[in-house]
Amino acid sequence: MKKFRARLTLIFIILIGSSVLTAGIFMARMLQQSYIESLTASMERELRVIKATTDWRQSGSEPELFRFYSDRAAMLRASADARLTFIRSDGKVLGDSDHDPALMENHLEREEIREASASKLYGSAIRYSSTVQRNLLYVAVPLLEGENVTGYLRMAMSLEDVEGSIRQVWFVLTGMLLAVFVIAGLISYRVAYSVTRPIELITSVARQITDMNYKYRVQVNKRDEIGQLGHAINRMADSLELQMNRISEDENRLKSVLESMTSGVIMIDREGKIALLNRSAEEILGFSAKELLGKSFNQAKQQYEFTQLIQECIDVRDHIRDEVIFYYPKERILEINLNPIAEAGGEWEGLLIVLHDITAVRRLERMRSEFVANVSHELKTPIAAVKGFAETLLAGALNDKETARSFLQIIFDESERLNRLIGDILELSKIESKRIPLQFSPVHLEPFIGNCVHVMNTEAKKKGIELELNVDGDFYMEADEDRLRQILINLLSNGISYTPEGGRVRLKVEQLVSGKEVTEHDKVRFTIADTGIGIPKKDLPRIFERFYRVDKARSRSSGGTGLGLSIVKHLVELHKGTIRVESEVGVGTKFIIEMPLIHN
Repeated sequence: MKKFRARLTLIFIILIGSSVLTAGIFMARMLQQSYIESLTASMERELRVIKATTDWRQSGSEPELFRFYSDRAAMLRASADARLTFIRSDGKVLGDSDHDPALMENHLEREEIREASASKLYGSAIRYSSTVQRNLLYVAVPLLEGENVTGYLRMAMSLEDVEGSIRQVWFVLTGMLLAVFVIAGLISYRVAYSVTRPIELITSVARQITDMNYKYRVQVNKRDEIGQLGHAINRMADSLELQMNRISEDENRLKSVLESMTSGVIMIDREGKIALLNRSAEEILGFSAKELLGKSFNQAKQQYEFTQLIQECIDVRDHIRDEVIFYYPKERILEINLNPIAEAGGEWEGLLIVLHDITAVRRLERMRSEFVANVSHELKTPIAAVKGFAETLLAGALNDKETARSFLQIIFDESERLNRLIGDILELSKIESKRIPLQFSPVHLEPFIGNCVHVMNTEAKKKGIELELNVDGDFYMEADEDRLRQILINLLSNGISYTPEGGRVRLKVEQLVSGKEVTEHDKVRFTIADTGIGIPKKDLPRIFERFYRVDKARSRSSGGTGLGLSIVKHLVELHKGTIRVESEVGVGTKFIIEMPLIHN
């Protein structure tokens, strides 16, 4: 813009300077022409006066004529202050005020002589005189006898005064021209600045808008075309800012939706290159967006079945749904939905892929099937026993009182077992569906733990098992008292059930505090350890599954339903706690529970 301003200023200076220079040249030419015309007219008048007062009919020899006319010319020069020359009709110089006529060449072809001869009035010419070495103005008048020219009277005056005047005019003109250039330069720069500055501001704002900075506006107070252009730029910037804000908001919403989706989303463009994938897709595929974006789908190191599905969708241009087992980065089952993308005109634009991780769904379906099978099996056993013994009684065993009493006892025990099983199933269902809200309250642990141990003391004494209690200090914790009692009694009951006679079950409670003041990060640890038969290492990962039993025969004989540890695990998690198990076959088992000391 500065270069444009300089060029505009230069153009203004050139235009103004050219105009002034042309006017000056024209004025100087007119002045010179006027001066010469005035001088020519004056010399013509003088020549006619001299012509009228001079006798031109002299006779004699050529030397006598030379002398006569030269003397006459010298006398007239003194009064006219100009060079005078007498020329015969054939061009011979008869007399000259400044030179010897005998030595002068013929003047018939001189411009002023030819003009005077032709016009019969006068002739004039300007030329450089090598004799006096300056420009001279020559004016000649013819001497007539009737229509015949008998000679010429010529006067010559120096143009030195005229040239001096012209030089002075040029000097003044040059000074004025320089002054005009300076003034014109200042005015031109000011005019150019007033024209280009708003354009410069508009250009700067347009550049900022191009760089996606829509906050800039043109500060133009003019109402001319430039002002209208500035206002138009401002309106355009307002519109662009509004539209870009909307686009940015929509883009952020779309990005938030994509990033928040648990399903993986992949977009493949018309050239078969990966154009977009969200965070879930990165986690599912095991590759980052930086590694996959811009690459062709068949060069992205993906599973063969997956790339084949993509190619099939590209070929058939129709929706495809399938389930594929992925083995990298870990084994999982994915539901893949491939949808072709087309513009309004039907032109192929690419492919949208949605990946759903249905591993958990399939696992839950399998667990549900196993649960149904386990429940059916568990229910079938006591029902079959009840039915069998009832049929036996109906067949005549009622008459034998001892046998009838024994059978009725078995029917009662199986009914109790069936009742416990149904109760545990309903309890677990409620806990898993979180339909049982926990009622947190301060629990004084020392008497609370003592009460739990006292409840189980009778059962422990039947097997000669020693119950040990160790509470580290007198403190409170926030918990649902009933559910915490259910957790501890269930684990103590398991320990007693699977510990041989004369064994030991120990319950230890300790406070895990990081500082002097209690915070939400502080925990309470419950450790229930027994000296029982232990759990094989291969069974430890599945110990908290529903109906999973390490020793199925012994579990049934002890009256267990196989749901106790699963209920415990869910109750611990509802308390935002963790439970883990350590065990060694033949040595014993240790359950370790950690719960927050206080809840938010």
